Amino acid sequence: MTDEKQENTGKADPVDQPKSASTSLPTLNFATFIFSLNSSALVQLGMIEDPMTGEKTKNLPLAKQTIDILSMLEEKTRGNLDVDEAGMLKNILYDLRIQYVKEKA
Repeated sequence: MTDEKQENTGKADPVDQPKSASTSLPTLNFATFIFSLNSSALVQLGMIEDPMTGEKTKNLPLAKQTIDILSMLEEKTRGNLDVDEAGMLKNILYDLRIQYVKEKA
């Protein structure tokens, strides 16, 4: 099937391409996933610059949704995380909620 994609589009499927030395992604695990969502929420809260635009903009409804996603993950993974993962998630949620309330006021 991959050969058909390459013939039809002229490009290899990005999933099938080997990682090059210039494309260094962090190891994918629970912590990097949570940190990614945290970074997205900080951009949405206007706390850090959007890496795409280089500007700080606020999108509070989207920030709330991202915080709610993290809260859902905390609830659904309760009892399945190690102590460090659970603590990290709890602290990130606390900090994001405080920032959200400050921005909402």
